[in-house]
Amino acid sequence: MEKALLEIEEKARLARAASRPLSYASSAQNDAALKNIARCLLDNGPAILEANLKDQNEAKASGMLPAMLDRLIIDQSRLEGIAKDTLAIAALPDPVGEIFDMNTMPNGLIIGKKRVPLGVIAAIYESRPNVTVDIASLCLKAGNAVILRGGKETIHSNTILAKLIRQAVEQAGLPKEAVQFMENTDRNLVNHLLKLSDQIDLVIPRGGAGLISYVKQNSFIPVVAGGIGVVHVYVDADAKVTDAVNIAYNSKVQRPTVCNAMDTLLVHKDIAPVFLPAVAAEWSKAGVEIRADEAALKILENTFGCKLIPATPD
Repeated sequence: MEKALLEIEEKARLARAASRPLSYASSAQNDAALKNIARCLLDNGPAILEANLKDQNEAKASGMLPAMLDRLIIDQSRLEGIAKDTLAIAALPDPVGEIFDMNTMPNGLIIGKKRVPLGVIAAIYESRPNVTVDIASLCLKAGNAVILRGGKETIHSNTILAKLIRQAVEQAGLPKEAVQFMENTDRNLVNHLLKLSDQIDLVIPRGGAGLISYVKQNSFIPVVAGGIGVVHVYVDADAKVTDAVNIAYNSKVQRPTVCNAMDTLLVHKDIAPVFLPAVAAEWSKAGVEIRADEAALKILENTFGCKLIPATPD
């Protein structure tokens, strides 16, 4: 354990040292690194898919539920999507150096705000391996070094992804030490990581309520954490039915296992008689169950193929 703790401290130290040259890298360099990442992912597709298959097999052997298993799967289509998302981040305007909210004081002094890199960000997340690439790309775009700590369920996938990211960063002329990956998934090491306030500037937990609560309670470092939240879609009375159906369908069906899949549909009473049967007909084709309140049940009771379950307070 002592050796593992020292390794974590060394990773944090290396990230801190790399954060300085990264903070004044040009937009072109940062974007080149992201483009390199996208290219490396596609060029090394077979190796990534092979590593991910190891994660899948171990997850199945451990009895992981199918819904959870889907979150960790990378196939060719998803890999191409990850690369596409990375290129989309590269195409965003550079946030570093932007000056805004300028105000002139009565004495003539001009005061404003300027966006600068934070330094070193530690990201702690769970089972989706695409998050490894997403977080690294966003941090690099904003000129920040990053320490990545993913879940044990995707250790093989994350290991090769982190390796490729570091190669891509170095090929762009940036320090590969700006991206650190914790290969050891011992949870006790997370607690130690959260104490390294002299090396890490910000911690971002991304996952369930338990992870977020743990990080908030144990971190000596500032934490940015969203709540587990709700994923609601609201259809107003004036909505265009066709568009609303497409949105509601995509929100639920595209990837129902991920945390931002829709969990609640709210519909204005004036559009409900037209909209609900239309969306229910589409959902039924995808096998979606509908837990409906009393008003929605009355509207949908004669909809063919619709699997209805009365909603409960839970």
